[in-house]
Amino acid sequence: MNSLDHDKTAVLIAGPTASGKSALALALARKTGGVVINTDSMQVYRDLSVLTARPTPDEETEVPHRLYGHVDASVNFSAGAWVNDARRVLAEARAQHRLPIFIGGSGLYFKALTRGLSAVPPIPPEVREAVRARLERDGVEALHAELARRDAPYAEKLKPRDRIRIARALEVMEATGRSLTDWHREGLPPLLPPGSFRALFLSPERDVLYARIDARFEAMLKEGALEEVEKLAARKLDPLLPAMKAHGVPALIRHLKGEITREEASEIGRADTRHYAKRQFTWFRHQLGEFEWMTSEAAGAWVDQVSG
Repeated sequence: MNSLDHDKTAVLIAGPTASGKSALALALARKTGGVVINTDSMQVYRDLSVLTARPTPDEETEVPHRLYGHVDASVNFSAGAWVNDARRVLAEARAQHRLPIFIGGSGLYFKALTRGLSAVPPIPPEVREAVRARLERDGVEALHAELARRDAPYAEKLKPRDRIRIARALEVMEATGRSLTDWHREGLPPLLPPGSFRALFLSPERDVLYARIDARFEAMLKEGALEEVEKLAARKLDPLLPAMKAHGVPALIRHLKGEITREEASEIGRADTRHYAKRQFTWFRHQLGEFEWMTSEAAGAWVDQVSG
């Protein structure tokens, strides 16, 4: 494998949570003078540095890191908003002749990066709030039934109790007068078309990965994750916001309210994270076939070849 042309090619490093992606990206950035670009939907939130395992201040000082902790937890951040930010950061990396290294675990972000995204405009806050109020008042089943009447093809793709996606679909219809099915027909082109990137999916053994997840969650608690969540909970934000549903946040809030013990909250957080890792394997296997799957050992050699 030849080394990459930094001005024309990007590297994509994906994998399940706790698989060692960050260390791999950091090693590649050191070798190439590259810039590490966050491609994880939870690490964008400044309120959750510990619980989302964001890079340390020392790591961010050693090599350039972008799109980490730049969004407030009160924002309903979307893949479309991330793509807009990523477009700017990619242009900066090209201008500086740095290798762009996109790293994270959010399959939708990588899909938007390499396949494009629907052109849905931003939803006004008052529309979102009105739909969320109806969701609380009438219940998710009623809103799913409404969606089935207004956009049957999209409603059929969703589970009747999928609160977030049902609300999102109705918000789009209220704000634009068009269904998500219509919007998805008019996609935006990918930032990285085929041939402009090399993509790696880090795939450790499941037992090893799950052990890492468990150990890391406990380490997060010792490093201040509970205090971080306590500050977040004090803001009394909408529980449907993405940041409020980060793995560990709901359970730790229940613990802070005295509903469950610290150990019970930790077990729930660890279990949720393990289940998420399993979904990450499934997503990339079925949705993003262009990623090369590798063990940690093979990935290290891959980085050496790419940076050679």
